[in-house]
Amino acid sequence: MKVIKTKTTDGTPIEFVDEIIGSGAMKDVYFSPDKSYVVAFFRNKQDFQAKDRLEMIVGKYRQNIFNNIGGEYWKRQYCWPTHILEYGGKLGVVAPTYQKQFFFEYGSRNNDSIGIKGKDKEGKWFASASLRNRFVDPKELGDWQNHIRMAILISRAVKRLHAAGLAHSDLSYKNILVNPINGSACVIDLDGLVVPGKYPPDVIGTPDFIAPEVVSTLHLHKDDPNRMLPNINTDRHALAILIYMYLLYRHPLRGDKVNDMDSEKDEVLSMGEMALFVEHPIDKSNRIKVSNVKASELPWKDTSKIPYTVTGPYVIPLFQKAFIDGLHDPSKRPTADDWEVALVKTIDLIQPCQNSDCEQKWYVFDNTTKPKCPFCSTPYKGKLPVLNLYSSRKEGQFLPENHRLMVYTNQSLFQWHTNRNVVPNERISEEQKKREGYFVLHNNVWYLVNERMDDMKDITDPNNKRLIPIGGKVELVEGTQLLFSQKDGGRLAVVQLVEGK
Repeated sequence: MKVIKTKTTDGTPIEFVDEIIGSGAMKDVYFSPDKSYVVAFFRNKQDFQAKDRLEMIVGKYRQNIFNNIGGEYWKRQYCWPTHILEYGGKLGVVAPTYQKQFFFEYGSRNNDSIGIKGKDKEGKWFASASLRNRFVDPKELGDWQNHIRMAILISRAVKRLHAAGLAHSDLSYKNILVNPINGSACVIDLDGLVVPGKYPPDVIGTPDFIAPEVVSTLHLHKDDPNRMLPNINTDRHALAILIYMYLLYRHPLRGDKVNDMDSEKDEVLSMGEMALFVEHPIDKSNRIKVSNVKASELPWKDTSKIPYTVTGPYVIPLFQKAFIDGLHDPSKRPTADDWEVALVKTIDLIQPCQNSDCEQKWYVFDNTTKPKCPFCSTPYKGKLPVLNLYSSRKEGQFLPENHRLMVYTNQSLFQWHTNRNVVPNERISEEQKKREGYFVLHNNVWYLVNERMDDMKDITDPNNKRLIPIGGKVELVEGTQLLFSQKDGGRLAVVQLVEGK
């Protein structure tokens, strides 16, 4: 196979094998000889502005993200172009090859009947109940906890772009690679980033993810001031849809309401000015009719069996903001930061299902009713401690944080639980990632074992405050008050004991 040697615009030597390994809507892709990077050429001639945008993406914007705090972290979350080149009259970009974990290892069901083994893990395979149930090997599906983790990483990556003043413009399950086996995610196709006011979008987005205001103004000329183009607010719409689909395996707007008998007009109306949440609490006209649903899409498309409320108290209001309040009012949509915070807190609310055959394996524990797994209906049995977290802004005064930690065997306690000043994001240090303690059930009694907290105290009895030494343990009973640290930001936990069936 012929190897072509050339140089990028900044003089860096580059090589690629003269064989197309993949083609997208705009580019053809080639491997380097060692497959450590790819070279992608635009099929159509690009104008000066397109080249200038790429120079900024591989230059200033890349440096701002990768040369600051957390830069190493972002190398795992983005497949960011590194150089641009011109060869054979075509403009191209160089980018790292996707990590090995983002390629299908097992192929599809029935001896890889659709030939996906070795192909990249586009998010669409994991966001659709039908594709999951019919094609994806169960060993590739992961569990619900890892789908939440994927949503956290996607939210965090989008948040970083928006903080830099950039919009992706085409967020969809096609432009994000995921690995539900370990909860990883990576944002790709970053060569079309939008800089509001400077670089307009190349594309309007991918169907299913285009914001209603963009869809409903598509008929206008691109220079018409009333034409809405992709921006940070439209990214927020796409992000909310992605999260909904990764957690519930259905689309939040594709119900059974028909807005026009002409299918093309109906699509424009249903995704544009007439877009309506399939789980809208008052206007139920766009509900998904179970009678129209294929068996391979159940139970997920039956919103009465698995409503969006299974996502828990932190995520529920964000779905309401995204698909009710903000669906036609972009200013009311949740930010990527809102999603990250809510999803991180949701991870602390999940509980392992006691049914070993449950496909999702985890669920948000809801003790407002008799707790049970919403996915397989297995009731929770036994006693379960819940730690309600409080923090102090003034010495001796602790205020509730609307943050709880569910306990299960070998559940870990980390610094982001014990100290409000520590946040589990891209800035966290290796030292802060170390476990502070863990929970264990012994002879039907729950304990917290202290591993690293040097001033943890049981302050349940104000007249007899007890130091829990490193290596020591404390029994968790109703009303137990644990002060994890007296340092700045140290949290107080109050134990609530929940009884299952």
